[in-house]
Amino acid sequence: MNARYVARPGSVHFVDAPEQIPAIVERAVRERKRLTVRSGGHCLEDFVYNSTVQTVLDVSHMNAVYYDSTHRAVAVESGATLLDLYETLYQAWGTSIPGGICYSVGVGGHVSGGGWGMLARRDGLVVDHLYAVEVVVVDTAGTARTVLATRDKGDPNRELWWAHTGGGGGNFGVVTRYLFRSPDARGNDPRTLLPKPPAEVLLSAVSWPWSRITKNDFARLAQNYASWHVAHSAAHSPQRFLSSFLLLNHQANGQIGLVTQVDASAPRAQQMLKDYLTYMSTGVTTQQSALTLQMGDIGPMPQFAAPRRLPWLQATRFVGTTNPLLNDPTLRAEYKSAYMRAAFPRPHLDAMYKHLTRTDVASPNLNIQLTPFGGAVRKVGPYDTAAVHRAAAFKMLWSAQWNDPADDAKYVAWARESYREVYAGTGGVPVPDNVTDGCYVNYPDADLSDPRHNRSGVPWHTLYYKDAYPRLQRVKKKYDPRNVFRHRQSVELPG
Repeated sequence: MNARYVARPGSVHFVDAPEQIPAIVERAVRERKRLTVRSGGHCLEDFVYNSTVQTVLDVSHMNAVYYDSTHRAVAVESGATLLDLYETLYQAWGTSIPGGICYSVGVGGHVSGGGWGMLARRDGLVVDHLYAVEVVVVDTAGTARTVLATRDKGDPNRELWWAHTGGGGGNFGVVTRYLFRSPDARGNDPRTLLPKPPAEVLLSAVSWPWSRITKNDFARLAQNYASWHVAHSAAHSPQRFLSSFLLLNHQANGQIGLVTQVDASAPRAQQMLKDYLTYMSTGVTTQQSALTLQMGDIGPMPQFAAPRRLPWLQATRFVGTTNPLLNDPTLRAEYKSAYMRAAFPRPHLDAMYKHLTRTDVASPNLNIQLTPFGGAVRKVGPYDTAAVHRAAAFKMLWSAQWNDPADDAKYVAWARESYREVYAGTGGVPVPDNVTDGCYVNYPDADLSDPRHNRSGVPWHTLYYKDAYPRLQRVKKKYDPRNVFRHRQSVELPG
């Protein structure tokens, strides 16, 4: 996914069954080879591919999705991609999980980092439906064993399950499979064990042309998005059936985009969408028009300038697969993230506008994406899982994408400078407080560990995990005492 990061390991092991993994892990430990694990290849940092890696364990061929009658759950091997999962769940049993948008993201890392997507406001996070995780771990003697950890209160391995509900990938062992069953599911019929996605959705895509956007228009658009999500972030909000993301592109792109999906079966669904689009334009002098340009991971969607009704799976495939950028083997990128609990302070808006209108660094593939949170995400307590940012109303993703290695310094600097200035009041990062709420571990950012970029005095692990970090460290000590599974921001052993 990110051609900036490469490795030259001595071996790459493609496995197609869980029982093949322990011997590979034990050999790497015995020979003191640095081991990393690849699922979908979407890690946004160099945690899998870097110069120290000597052995790569690739689970992408281990991608089965099936019903496990013993555990009365749907088993998903860790190499499955999200589109594989959505198609199998829906076509076989009429169900789904509220996972991510991009079709090729691997389940292995997506789930362990908390898992979020277009149905999150309606159905919660992916991990809210995770019953168990199967993991190959290594003891103090270097022996690998396979552990099944469930959410059952009496399970002696329950803490290992908890760590995989937001503790991030590459920390505790090799995930071989996840088992999904919603907490309120009963019986043994796989058609009733997970949420049923909407039969149909209303899909809308609109834009505002940069050529007519004033600084005030920009501020109103961003603040309208923020204030709507803050106002409608309650767990049982009637608007939890609406999910929308705002793409604040650099002016070189030509447009700012808004893509919105509504469960068509929700009460007054069409009116809900109409009211939302009206709200988003409140105080904006520029009129909405069709979204005709590629922006970030989203391709042109001019046919959705007027909302259209589609079967859910068709809409999911379309939104997730239509951008050729996702399949560009030369893509280089830098990413940063933030959770937001409140509307933007004026300095945030001014800084975003400044850096999205710079002329010294200009590219259509620079943007800040605002994505939805809240709704059913709030039904779960902040420390019931390791995905602790339950109070956030929306998320932010800084995305800089380019192709020429000669441009690395320029675009990395744009991401760093814009991010640092937005959060200048809190040391250059979104510290957990009443306005911001830290960072998303599935959008990892090594700069958070660097005091040159994080001057807040708040450590990287607090930004990702808040007060859950010591508990994650205890899990680390129990299941990975030799620190076999590690990277630049992996959970550290206590002390």
